[in-house]
Amino acid sequence: MPDETTTREKGALTAEGVDGFRRNFEADPSKQLMQNAVALHDVNDVALNRSIVTQATHTFSTVLDDWAVTNQARTGRCWMFAGLNLFRPEARKILNVKEFEFSQNYLMFWDKIERANLLLEAIIETADRPVDDRTVSWLLQRSIEDGGQWDMFVALVQKYGVAPKTAMTETESSSSSSRMNSIVNYQMRQGAKKIRDLYAAESGMDEMRKSKQETLNVIYQVLCIHLGTPPSTFDWQWKDKDGEFHRDGAMTPMQFAEKYVTVQLEDYVCLVHDPRETSPMGQTYTIAYLGNVLEGPPIKYLNVDIEVIKDITMRLLQDGQPVWMGCDTSKQMHRDLGLWDAELFDYAGVYGTDFSLDKAARLEYHQTRMTHAMLFTGVDVVDGQPRRWRVENSWDSKVGDKGFFLMNDSWFAEYTFEIAAPKSYLPADLQRAMDLEPIVLPPWDPMGSLAR
Repeated sequence: MPDETTTREKGALTAEGVDGFRRNFEADPSKQLMQNAVALHDVNDVALNRSIVTQATHTFSTVLDDWAVTNQARTGRCWMFAGLNLFRPEARKILNVKEFEFSQNYLMFWDKIERANLLLEAIIETADRPVDDRTVSWLLQRSIEDGGQWDMFVALVQKYGVAPKTAMTETESSSSSSRMNSIVNYQMRQGAKKIRDLYAAESGMDEMRKSKQETLNVIYQVLCIHLGTPPSTFDWQWKDKDGEFHRDGAMTPMQFAEKYVTVQLEDYVCLVHDPRETSPMGQTYTIAYLGNVLEGPPIKYLNVDIEVIKDITMRLLQDGQPVWMGCDTSKQMHRDLGLWDAELFDYAGVYGTDFSLDKAARLEYHQTRMTHAMLFTGVDVVDGQPRRWRVENSWDSKVGDKGFFLMNDSWFAEYTFEIAAPKSYLPADLQRAMDLEPIVLPPWDPMGSLAR
């Protein structure tokens, strides 16, 4: 048997220490009661704060939505769904229809091929580094995924336009992307090796770029097989809710965007709340190698206080404009009820210990990050202050209030990180701050997690 003192001095877990853990547990009747409860029930059912649930009524002083939610299915396209959902209200008015969806599959296709191009260019740029260099390793590990950021959405729309869902419908792979992504990423990584081998053989830039194009051609074929071929033109005609027939005839996706997208994307900026001491407020940031369209707008955001984000969101909603947002959706959430509250689950009561990390510490220690994008479509304001928010999710209509969720204001402060808003809604000093040269954060910074 190993000497207990020597083992303890080396930092190993000892039998004596484990015996102490057991005695502490057995001496606490409340722990044993919780053991019995959690053995038979999901811990969230045990920890659920019923007083919060009973007060969570889906009523709001301002509600914009009178439409059905969409469904991203088994993919990470939330940012794309939220962006296209931002366009829907005005498009519905122009078309005079009750329901309408833009093609999410269309933008998904172009996002994948553009992201492959961006990543392979990054591989060319870093070809002089060893393969286990942290940045190279990060590029190869993260690869081509479904997630994305507001600026990435803007880049796609500005370059490729949009299409109605009927012009490029969903496929099995657009709704369940993991198998397609695995094939695309195999080809991307294989292409990365070819590029790095060419660099090692002292081939020039022309040869590396030629190899990149060959890989992109393969990836394009794979995407066509899985998602369908994106239309260059389509015939657009419809019947409105009054029964009147309309025909625009042949249109390109850019023409369709010019006619039916009224949101002035060039006026929008991205605001985040990052309370880490290393991220000063009023400063702009970007993240290395984050993006999709190589020549598109840079990923750039301005760090502001959460109260600024709340105020702008509230004013936009009261002015009749939905708001694109990013958050850490899984924390303190009841999916079926469609409810978020910072104290929804009393884990401290269940486990008899504290859960006291603040928002900054949760970011620094990888306990929180942006995981989901959605659309604010309502707010309940009392005496000038918001107390709860209505959110259009993209998880189908079987959860929440027919797919719409209720977010109490306590949760907004703790787990909402980002919105996109017209620059004119910012105070003058923050409008000027948007012109600052952004600080470049490393690729693995948590503020880039929504794109991963």
